Amino acid sequence: MQTLASPGIGSGLDVNSIVTQLMTLENRPLIALDTKEAKLQTRLSAFGALKGALSAFQSSVAALADPAKFNSITATISDPTLAKVSATSSAVVGSHSLEIQTLAQSQKLKSANFETTSTAIGSGTLTIQFGTYNGGAFTLNTDKAAQSIVISSNNSSLSGIRDAINQADAGVTASIVNDGSGNRLVIASKDTGVSNALKITAIDSDGNNSDNVGLSQLIYDASMGSASNLVETVAATNANFIIDGISISKASNKISDAVEGVTIDLLKTNSGTTTTLSLAQDTASTQSAITSFIKSFNDLNKTIVNLSKYDATTKQASVLTGDSTVRSIQTSLRNELSNPLTSAGGGLSLLSEIGVSFQADGTLSLDQTKLSKILSDPTKDVSTLFASIGKTTDSQVSFIGATSDTLNGRYSLDITQMATQGTALGDSVASLTINSGSNDALDLSIHGTNTNITIAAGTYTAVSLAAEIQSKINGSSAIASAGLKVSVTESAGILKISSDQYGSTSTVSITGGSAKVSLFGIPVETIGLDVAGSINGIAAKGSGQILTGLGDSSGLALNISGGSTGARGEINFAHGFAAKLEKLADNMLDNRLIDSRIDGINSSIKDINTQRETLNRRLISVEERIRAQFTALDSMVASMTQTSNFLQQQLSKLPTIT
Repeated sequence: MQTLASPGIGSGLDVNSIVTQLMTLENRPLIALDTKEAKLQTRLSAFGALKGALSAFQSSVAALADPAKFNSITATISDPTLAKVSATSSAVVGSHSLEIQTLAQSQKLKSANFETTSTAIGSGTLTIQFGTYNGGAFTLNTDKAAQSIVISSNNSSLSGIRDAINQADAGVTASIVNDGSGNRLVIASKDTGVSNALKITAIDSDGNNSDNVGLSQLIYDASMGSASNLVETVAATNANFIIDGISISKASNKISDAVEGVTIDLLKTNSGTTTTLSLAQDTASTQSAITSFIKSFNDLNKTIVNLSKYDATTKQASVLTGDSTVRSIQTSLRNELSNPLTSAGGGLSLLSEIGVSFQADGTLSLDQTKLSKILSDPTKDVSTLFASIGKTTDSQVSFIGATSDTLNGRYSLDITQMATQGTALGDSVASLTINSGSNDALDLSIHGTNTNITIAAGTYTAVSLAAEIQSKINGSSAIASAGLKVSVTESAGILKISSDQYGSTSTVSITGGSAKVSLFGIPVETIGLDVAGSINGIAAKGSGQILTGLGDSSGLALNISGGSTGARGEINFAHGFAAKLEKLADNMLDNRLIDSRIDGINSSIKDINTQRETLNRRLISVEERIRAQFTALDSMVASMTQTSNFLQQQLSKLPTIT
């Protein structure tokens, strides 16, 4: 049979059009699958939007579970030109009188005049110490180590020494001032206060460390009988002020330990008069936090309503109308908001008590008048209505935090062991004479951080030697960068090094050095102890001064800052609404309440894709069969047409019968 190059040529039929129309009918199951997948994709997007809204709600209420959101204190001062003031939530509402007598200043020293900034001064080593001059004696600041600055022959000029001092970052600044008659080097302590006055000594390359030639031109020591070649231009002074009739002296103009929870940044004096420092509850921040809480719920509620509502007017359902998962989430949220709290001592248990209530459309609204009345009531604590709060009856026991596993309740506290610090105690009286290169080195390990120090040569008292050692340890770069500190004390001439941290990780070890035996003999090293005790009769976990509960109090963390062993009162704890809702949302997300639905839809879409692939393969086969049939028909018609044309030609040649 003849095969035609183009369908329809032989028969005149529009084969392509006929096949296309027939395949359109065959494609109807494929279109149905596309429609079904589109609906599933719409539901998938809806559940994704619901999950996103629930996650955003969880993050929002988790932030509101912080008590500080509701316990902010505002600090104001009658004359803001005198000081800047701020307060934390630990401040107590009230007012204080403030008189600023003097501001803290840093000491400044000047050198003699030099002809030019390039004038050669001398080389060697400058050592800068910080401390207090009193009664002709210099007492080291034990929180600051001596700083040594090498002045090489290459930077021995006036400007070179200035640059070397500044590059050393040794707690001082250096500058050059031209007073019209010459150039003076000015050295200033970076920190204010009498305890940060300067003592500058030199190891002069000319061999004489105390004359007025070479690098020793820059020495300064105001203690009795000592030589000074620098001159004091500004004395180191403390800030002196009076709060509520109490005289206070501080090294800095920024004071954060005079009134609990309050920072005062002194700007100028008002000696002889007073200004008023006022501390008040920051009701604006509380209202803002409550408004944020309402908004976060209403945003979630809006998403739920839009996804599940039914429009009775248009008789149109939303994509998740009637869905059991959506109903479950909505019901659980409303139940949690309606259930009263077990109060943690704030005198509140329902949101309606502060003016938060449900509207007919399921949203929350706020009655500002009702809230303002509660905020002005000193017997009410709004923070307990939202945050996770623990209130202690012992002033030396403070609530740090809790987890979602901590159950509401009243817990008794019993301490069996107080936390202690790691120490190293000498077993004999320390030698008070330190000789360079003989007994001036100590190797130590503080909490596993190794360092070594060199004690300045000289003859000390037990107190001044302890101060020197403490200064050198705390000034060590390894110790300082690790955020560690020690205190060095003496008793009857026996030295003791104590860590500033508590617990079983707190260790002080004197590992070696030429001064170990002469200063400490065979030191007795004691590892710190963790606090130990029980909460509601169940042994708790101690770490340093932190005690964390187990059982019903699991996650309840308390700081035991002082006191003694034995019964230490009670802790009244409760989760507020923000904390409860955060946990509820977290459970919904962790329990895959929405994810299981998303997984189911994705599985259905995958099945549709499998069906579509199968159907597409069948449709290809069907189209091939239909085309083959029409091709055969086309060839047959073409053959018959050819035969017909032949017969017509033959018949036309027959003689005509008249």
